[in-house]
Amino acid sequence: MADEPVDIIMPMLREMRGEMREMRGEMQGMKQQLDKLESGQKTIRQALTADTMMSKFVTGDFEERIFELERKVDALTKGK
Repeated sequence: MADEPVDIIMPMLREMRGEMREMRGEMQGMKQQLDKLESGQKTIRQALTADTMMSKFVTGDFEERIFELERKVDALTKGK
């Protein structure tokens, strides 16, 4: 009877160890998925930043052209 608990404990410990290895593997897979998601978010943020900068550039260029046209119209109207 004294040997019986030892016979139960060792297989249980081995089983627990195997389950812990499985959990570590699952956690590793989840970490890789999170890394991919973070990488995708970073790419999206960079694209949005580039788009915003391009929009500001285009808007600024358009405003400069409008200003030039307004200046020319003013010069024409004052010349009359």
